[in-house]
Amino acid sequence: MWKEFKQFALKGNIMDLAVGVIIGGAFQSIVNSLVKDIIMPVISIFTGKVDYSGLSITIGQSSIKYGSFLTSIINFLIIAISIFLLVRYINKLNKKLEQLKEEELKKLEKKGKYRRRKTDIIPEPASVPNTKICPFCFTEINIKATRCPHCTSELTNFNTSESKDKKEQIAEF
Repeated sequence: MWKEFKQFALKGNIMDLAVGVIIGGAFQSIVNSLVKDIIMPVISIFTGKVDYSGLSITIGQSSIKYGSFLTSIINFLIIAISIFLLVRYINKLNKKLEQLKEEELKKLEKKGKYRRRKTDIIPEPASVPNTKICPFCFTEINIKATRCPHCTSELTNFNTSESKDKKEQIAEF
C-alpha cells in the first residue's frame, strides 16, 4: 500500500497539480492586491468611494455585503482572463510544436533516416460509396443509376414487391 501511495504521490501529474495550486495561490494574492490597491482606487475616482469592501445593505438585523462581492467578482474576472490567455498561448505553442515535429519527421523520412510505423499513420476517413452492384448482372455501376448500362435492367423499382420475384429468380440461378 505504501508503494502504491508513493507511486501515486510522486507521479508527474500530481506534482504538476501541486505546483499549479501553489502558484495559483500566489497569483490570487497578486490579483487581490491589484484589485484592492490599484483598480478599486481608480474606480473610486469616478464614484467618490474608496473602500468598496465595506459597502452593505442592512435588512432587519442582517447585512448584505455587496461591496466584498463586487471586489470578488473583479478578482475572479482578472484570474479567469489571465488563465484563459495562458491556456490559449500554451495551446498555440503545442500546435506549433506538433507542426514542427511533423515537418522534421517528413524531412527525416525523405532522407531515409526515419520510417513510419503503421501506428504513426493516421487512417483516412472512409468515403461515401459512389458505386453499387447491379443485382441482375453483378457489375459495378454509379450509385445514382436507375438503369444498369450493362444489362439494361431497371433499378428504380428493385425494392418493390415485384422485384422481389426477380431477386428470387436470381437466387435460384
